[in-house]
Amino acid sequence: MTNEKKSMKTGIKIILLSLLVVLAVGGYFGIKFYKVFFAPNTTGKEKYLYVRTGSNLDNLFEELRRKDILREIGTFSQAAAKMDLARSLKPGRYKLTKGMNNRSIINMLKSGNQDPVKLKFQNLRKKENFAGYLANNLEPDSLTFSSVLDSAALIEKYGFNKDNSYVMFIPNTYEMYWNVTALEFFDRMHTEYEKFWNSERKQKAAALNLTPIQVSILASIVDAEALYDKEMPIIAGLYLNRLNKGILLQADPTVIYANNDFTVKRVTNSLLQVQSKYNTYKYAGLPPGPIMMPSINAIDAVLNREQNNYIYMCAKEDFSGYHNFAVTVQEHELNAKKYREALNKRNIFK
Repeated sequence: MTNEKKSMKTGIKIILLSLLVVLAVGGYFGIKFYKVFFAPNTTGKEKYLYVRTGSNLDNLFEELRRKDILREIGTFSQAAAKMDLARSLKPGRYKLTKGMNNRSIINMLKSGNQDPVKLKFQNLRKKENFAGYLANNLEPDSLTFSSVLDSAALIEKYGFNKDNSYVMFIPNTYEMYWNVTALEFFDRMHTEYEKFWNSERKQKAAALNLTPIQVSILASIVDAEALYDKEMPIIAGLYLNRLNKGILLQADPTVIYANNDFTVKRVTNSLLQVQSKYNTYKYAGLPPGPIMMPSINAIDAVLNREQNNYIYMCAKEDFSGYHNFAVTVQEHELNAKKYREALNKRNIFK
């Protein structure tokens, strides 16, 4: 073999060896690049990742570890550094799927591409119950929501006071971001309130000589009285009859509210003695505020009340949840007697 051929052969070996080295090195870095950015990395143990307002990368890593969200925190840390997540991390509630890669997660956190929260609320008795519900579903805590709900300056700005501000929250299903502030939430609810009280509803309220706030307060009583929606317009008509005639409403749910005891099954004479503007056995007209969050059905039942002559109502003695209605006190006393006897038979004395 000539020297020329030997040199050529040696050169080919060197080239092949170099190629193998390049391929090996390239393969190593290729695998590493894939693991850092594109390999599946979520465990599937959590449906959402929550990033609180003001969080930094250390807070994020702590949350990821605490909830065991990632298979490998190390590769995520490398990807976060390469993609400059520290400078662009946005708070929010982010939906996770099993097998998401680091690149997808980081892009989601940088863009703020949140999954909105669906809030569905109805029949919550008091503002503190509402604040608790909101705190369980949104970032601000219940104290923050309560402080806004009780802010006289803010409430008065929208035409409410501390007693009646609860009527501003129209029960429905709403979508909003988890990290909405308490003030932003309040503003959104006022916007929804304004939409709800359109010209048609306002005209119907005016025809009853009531303001929208008064309609909602009465609706809260109707809602508390009616187990079945189909009775709501009847009950609304009855209470409007009493209001128009200047008769005390004498609504048992207002007495229960005034006593702050929602376990009561039988309103006794001792409960009727409570000194409260919510006790409609003692004070004429509507109470100063709602006794619960009135439903849309109850509000519309007041606006579209049944025109009847009823003045009295009493729960039916069969405990079906329906009521016996009466025009005269004599009829009512017979109905009340039947119901009292049914309560006594069941040993329900309070």
